[in-house]
Amino acid sequence: MSTQILKAKSGVITSEMEFVAKSERVTPEWLRNEIAMGRVVIPKNINHKFSPRAIGNGLSIKVNANIGTSEKHCNLTEELEKMKIAIRYGADSIMDLSTGGNLRVILQQIIKQSSVMVGTVPIYSIATRLLAKGMKISQLDPEELFDEIELQAQIGVDFMTLHCGVTRSSLSFLENDPRVCGIVSRGGALLKRWMTDNNKENPLYEQYDRVLKICKKYDVTISLGDGLRPGAGADATDRGQIAELLTLGELVDRARKYGVQVMVEGPGHMPLDQIEMNMRVMKRICHDAPFYVLGPLTTDSAPGYDHIVGAIGGTVAAINGADFLCYVTPAEHLCLPTLDDVREGVMASKIAAHSADVVRNVGAARERDYNMSRARRNLDWEQMYTYALDPEIARRRKSESESGNEDHCTMCGNLCAVKNDRNL
Repeated sequence: MSTQILKAKSGVITSEMEFVAKSERVTPEWLRNEIAMGRVVIPKNINHKFSPRAIGNGLSIKVNANIGTSEKHCNLTEELEKMKIAIRYGADSIMDLSTGGNLRVILQQIIKQSSVMVGTVPIYSIATRLLAKGMKISQLDPEELFDEIELQAQIGVDFMTLHCGVTRSSLSFLENDPRVCGIVSRGGALLKRWMTDNNKENPLYEQYDRVLKICKKYDVTISLGDGLRPGAGADATDRGQIAELLTLGELVDRARKYGVQVMVEGPGHMPLDQIEMNMRVMKRICHDAPFYVLGPLTTDSAPGYDHIVGAIGGTVAAINGADFLCYVTPAEHLCLPTLDDVREGVMASKIAAHSADVVRNVGAARERDYNMSRARRNLDWEQMYTYALDPEIARRRKSESESGNEDHCTMCGNLCAVKNDRNL
């Protein structure tokens, strides 16, 4: 089975490219060329049926929502409801990060019921099974990890976070440049522990061609995980982060040559004044591969409000090159997110993405804002709800106020500037 990138390189415009081009308001030929160059990816496993979306250069910024059980809280019905809420409020993808319960059944149900692309972190499943048996991470068998990658690909996972850049070399930079917060990536920490205890190289790096072979077979997009991403502002742009990035750039080139779609993950916690530089360096080192960022979170001091912190960083990152925002919820750093946390996290990231799209002038972002402004000028509330990023909350807040049935709102009443300017 040929992948989207191989078909694009051979001059073929696939049905997925046609669909995406129409929704993104670009020409199919332009999109085909961007995919061939590796600047755009369409994460869509051959075994997963849904309407595709693309990530990358010149396209609208996409938003991912993480869901999943934990050993402390395992309720599949609840996680499926979180998925539905995330998609309802505009998530373009779902990542199943489950670490509790029957992981195979959970993943199968999420893929079956998801109308958007689905991602995973395969090493979580292996580590969860080891711990359930009372075994240590050092006892992880690399063969089990590759079997898990293959199995998840067969099930229909569209993109996988694989921490291939956590190498003995990149880890050595952390030893000589200590961090405040150490390694905060679960996958990165697991691999470091395995590598240190066994005195061996990361199997995902050492046997990268094996990873490529599996992903090519099912057209799984590799999301090169940033296992050494900074988890504190004080650790941003340190040697460990940059060392891993250099390796990821090398792995991007190898994936493209092999015919596998690939994107790269980025930080993490980062002061606001470092984001623009980081995005530009990352894009340069990784030859304009699509970039997937968590946040970045611009302050470490706002637990309970990290969805806002992430939206601030995400907007700046997206303006300067990030293509895919992983949502951050109010529960970040505190607990497993609730249904309301998921909604708030998605909306915060959607606002960040839309704000960046307005600056980048892609899709219908500026048109949407213009139409909203015209509706406000005309005091046309129904049109305002139509163009709102969250129509439900806009309608509810207005209707439940003392001016619910009037053309003005309770803030200004009859002193409404628009009414007086128009002499209504």
